[in-house]
Amino acid sequence: MSGQFGFMAKIGATNEAVAVLNDQPYIFTILVVILVILILQSVFIWYIHYATMKPEQKKKKEPKKDNKKPEGKTVEREKGGNI
Repeated sequence: MSGQFGFMAKIGATNEAVAVLNDQPYIFTILVVILVILILQSVFIWYIHYATMKPEQKKKKEPKKDNKKPEGKTVEREKGGNI
């Protein structure tokens, strides 16, 4: 099937669906616009949730612990163990 929406047949659309999209392209435009609006609405809802959290509900950053290995030989080598 050829036409403006011929690529849809390659991703699984039937010939009838491609013919409808070629005849009425505003349907595809409406689909894309609605998907973008739903994504933006989800991001907005997440932001409202994040912005209205109480301070005690927010995850606090814990300071990183210094667990550096001693320089030189490792503890296992000093005891005579194999690595």
